[in-house]
Amino acid sequence: MAQGELALENQLIKQLNSVGYESVDVKDEASLLANLKLQIEKRKNTTLSETEFNKIINILDKGTVFERAKTLRGEQHIERDNGDNFYFYFLNKESWNTNTFQVTNQITKEGTYKNRYDVTLLVNGLPLVQIELKRRGVEMAEAFHQIKRYKKNSFASGVGLFQYIQLFIISNGVNTKYFANNKNLNVKQTFFWANEDNKKITTLNVFADSFLVPNHLHKMLSKYIVLAESDKTLMVLRPYQYYATEKIIDKVKNSTENGYIWHTTGSGKTLTSFKASQLLMDMPEVYKIVFVVDRRDLDFQTTKEFNNFSDGSVDGTDNTKALVKQFGNDTKLIVTTIQKLNNAIGSSRYVDTMHHLSDKRIVFIFDECHRTQFGETHKRIKKFFLNSQMFGFTGTPIFADNAVKNQLGKRTTKELFGNCLHKYVITDAIKDENVLRFSIEYVGRYKHKKTSSLNFVDIDVEGIDTRELLESDDRLDKITDYIIQNHKRKTHNEGNTNTTDFTGMFCVSGVEVLKRYYELFRNKKEKGKHDLKIATIFSYAANEEIEQDDYVTFDDQMEVIDEGNEDAIYSRDSLEEYIGDYNEMFGSNYTTKDSQSFYNYYNDIARRVKNREI
Repeated sequence: MAQGELALENQLIKQLNSVGYESVDVKDEASLLANLKLQIEKRKNTTLSETEFNKIINILDKGTVFERAKTLRGEQHIERDNGDNFYFYFLNKESWNTNTFQVTNQITKEGTYKNRYDVTLLVNGLPLVQIELKRRGVEMAEAFHQIKRYKKNSFASGVGLFQYIQLFIISNGVNTKYFANNKNLNVKQTFFWANEDNKKITTLNVFADSFLVPNHLHKMLSKYIVLAESDKTLMVLRPYQYYATEKIIDKVKNSTENGYIWHTTGSGKTLTSFKASQLLMDMPEVYKIVFVVDRRDLDFQTTKEFNNFSDGSVDGTDNTKALVKQFGNDTKLIVTTIQKLNNAIGSSRYVDTMHHLSDKRIVFIFDECHRTQFGETHKRIKKFFLNSQMFGFTGTPIFADNAVKNQLGKRTTKELFGNCLHKYVITDAIKDENVLRFSIEYVGRYKHKKTSSLNFVDIDVEGIDTRELLESDDRLDKITDYIIQNHKRKTHNEGNTNTTDFTGMFCVSGVEVLKRYYELFRNKKEKGKHDLKIATIFSYAANEEIEQDDYVTFDDQMEVIDEGNEDAIYSRDSLEEYIGDYNEMFGSNYTTKDSQSFYNYYNDIARRVKNREI
């Protein structure tokens, strides 16, 4: 027999009692307020008059969900009847066991309609977690839509204490998910909890033992909900983001070891790295947190994204001089490019300003560390900052079998950063529906030489260089023709119109191969063999490995002065030419000669891809 909703509710309350929650009889707003008053008085060892408590209610009964989330986390103050100042908090963010955790059920609230909520978790008397349950076999979507109705109809009624809800949990006993109380609730933004190995925790009883125990719930409420300033909404970290951040924090607190995070592309590494950086900022023993990217456009982009999560958290550096200044002032979190960082520690111009930093406790977080950290710069940073720790984020770590040899030999991600602290790969992301599913279709194959002739389906090989084969003119030409012939079918083109369901994105092994493909597509278009819109972007100079001891230097406008690297200069010339084709195609005027213009080109491509214009 399927377990009923009431039985599920009672079982959950009993389980919560066993892990430290006190059951409390709260059935309406009056008893909710009475309990809140009692909890404040207990924590402060005082008695509040009705007038004094009304002042506290006035503090609580203001603002949106986002603004109340800030009220929840800030220190508060009222003037007592005798004129004394009374300071207090609604949530102690630092010590979980100084907070009181309670559970109640069937609270009734009347707004547009009368609603009765299933299970409510109170922290210090405030309702911060709402759990909606359905009997086994019922779709969880029903519980989700019920929460949306409650939110619309009754959460804001009365004093509006249910506007302080931070997390919602929905469950039918078999499946259980959690999500933040944001203003645009979307069922796609509901998450299963998981263990450190990314194994989903679905059943309610196991979820309660893992997620709802007071010390963990407190951590989620106080540290792992992000107040996103750009949208004025709440975001909660997914399990893999939580574990990765926890690993970094633990390493900094308890060791001097480095490490890297392997999280697949599209899994939200920016949010994870932001949260790690934000929590490190609260550690007085850390002098600076330096978030390092490898291109000027990413510097600007990452600064903007960090500030979207927390307004003013990052003061972006426009040039090396500004970066050096930030190292010396009270800016705790710095976002910069690896090139400016290299310049700051390598130029004689800044040596007097920077030398005193060598023993400071500085934590470096490298974005896309598979690209930024495989040259002399890595050695320079480690040699200069003697008391530093380095953490890398990557979706594609370098292992021994895919390492490229340079003047330092074959360097792997592990050799440079140490052990992988947490892993969340593409198969995990597909399973969790965090990225789009994809299917693999193999076209053509290579086989040992027999008597068949060379064609696109079967290419006979024997004792040849693999790279020479894979990058041969014949193969690239055949692949180009295949894309031209199949593009409309693959993108679900509707008849002869330009309307498609998908945009094609072509990934290749490197810039040189990219340029060859671009020329092939362009030449075939000039010959009337296709009418596809082709655009490209790649990093030039500042992102290319410099095989020499000379430092890469930049002027105050971040223009590249890359002496002795003719290949890098040629790459930039090629990109400028390709941007010219783009300008002609869309009537734009972008260029690599101005960093903002190049960034705008990057964004324009992203916009057109999103709108399926390319």
